[in-house]
This record gives sequence, C-alpha cells and structure tokens, in this order.
Amino acid sequence: MNQGKQTQNQTWRTIWTYGLLGAIAILMLFPLLWLLSTSLKSPTENIFQFPPQFLPSQPTFNNFVRVWETNPFGRYLFNSTLVALLTVGLNLLFCALAAYPLARLEFRGREIIFTAIVTTIMIPFQIVMIPLYILTVQLGMKNTYLGIIFPAIASAFGIFLLRQAFQGVPKELEEAARIDGCSELGIWWNVMLPAIRPALVTLAIFVFIGAWSDFLWPLIVIDRPELYTLPLGVAMLAGTFSLDWRLIAAGSIISIAPILILFLFVQRYIVPTAAGSGVKG
Repeated sequence: MNQGKQTQNQTWRTIWTYGLLGAIAILMLFPLLWLLSTSLKSPTENIFQFPPQFLPSQPTFNNFVRVWETNPFGRYLFNSTLVALLTVGLNLLFCALAAYPLARLEFRGREIIFTAIVTTIMIPFQIVMIPLYILTVQLGMKNTYLGIIFPAIASAFGIFLLRQAFQGVPKELEEAARIDGCSELGIWWNVMLPAIRPALVTLAIFVFIGAWSDFLWPLIVIDRPELYTLPLGVAMLAGTFSLDWRLIAAGSIISIAPILILFLFVQRYIVPTAAGSGVKG
C-alpha cells in the first residue's frame, strides 16, 4: 500500500514538473508567437487593442510580400548568410588551432596564456569597439565583408570551449596516432577534431547566431546599403514604413526563420561526445 502511494505521489510530482516546464516554455515562446501573430494581421486589425487578440481574424501574408518587394531583403539575406558562414568557418579554424596546444601540448607559460585569454571574456565589446574600428579603417576593410567579420574570427569563449573538449579526449587515441607516424597537425585534423565534433557544432551554432543577429558592429563599419545585413535591413523598415509594426514584424520573422531552421537541423549533434568509444580496454 505504501509502495502504491509512493508511486502515485511520484506520478503527481512528474505531472507537476512537466506542467511547470511547459508553462515556462510557453512563456518564453510568447514573444515569438506574438511577433508571428502581428506579422499575419491585416491593416484593418488593431494590434494594440485590449484585451489583445492573439489569433488574427483575417490572416494574410501580404505583409511578407510587401516587405520583400519594397526592400532588397534578398540581398540582405545573402549578406547575412555569407558573413555568418565565413565567421563560423574562421572562428572554428582559429579557435581549434589555439585550443589544441593549450590542451594537449606541454610548454612553459601555457596556463598563463590560457588565463589571459579567458580573462578577456570579461571585457565588454563597447570598450574595444573604437580601437577595432580604427584598426579596421586603417587596414582598408571598412565597407567590406571582411570588415564585418574581422572582430569575430576568433573568440576567447571558443578557445575555452574547445580546450575543455580537447582535454576530454582519451590520450590513447592521440598516442595511437603518434605511433602510426602522424604529425601533430595530422593528429589535430584526423583524430582530435572528429572526437570533439559536438563541441564544434555547439560553437558553430553560437557563432552563427551571434554573427547573424549582430547589429552594432555592422552599423558602425558599413555605410553602403548593398552590404547591409538582415538586422540593419529590419531597422530600415522603421523609417521606410513609419513604424508599421505589421511590416516590421514580418521583416523580423524573415530574419529569425533561418536561425530556427538551422537549430532544427543541427540540434541532434549537440550531445556529449563519445570520444572514448574507440578505445578498447
């Protein structure tokens, strides 16, 4: 009888736990759902009425069509995609190259270098923004894709994340590759990188989202509209349509959609690495 009561209590605790988590999830998703609802409302509907009307009475995609036809959103989408992909590629390359010796090689001053790198995480971007802008201009990268990418080609967070992942790879894999005559660069490419693929995917997602949604740095370094990224393009809607929130919401949904699609495709890779599965006892 006591066992049955304990089972019942455990069932109710599970129900309450999942109910609470579901409510929190809905609360977190509410702004996104409200943005989608606003983008689908017709001009005859009042988006600021009280009580608010969550479901549009006359759903329409005209807001998306108008935004796409009256603004070069195709160009903005291309610019954001190019910048985000290049940023991800360069960030993974340089962070992995820096993290590997800090995790696996023994040399004097290794911990000091790593501590100095991690310390820079606490420095706000606004502090280094002006020196970075001056350097970008002096290097002739203003109004270029490379100028947008320049501050994000490596990151202290990425080096920290990949260093921790490299340290979790069993030494047996590294020693076996070294016995087979593999060089340090070959070990890094053929053994270590495949072993930390989940960490690489996780870093790629963070970097992609950061590059895709970045507004401040492109606003500073880009003056030519043909180089605008999607966040800048959405900001332009406020002036173009005099704060028509339906159209701004439609532009925002266009900007957010690729991030959601990316996450749906790669979320299965964000799992703990099984690097040790290839080591037999």
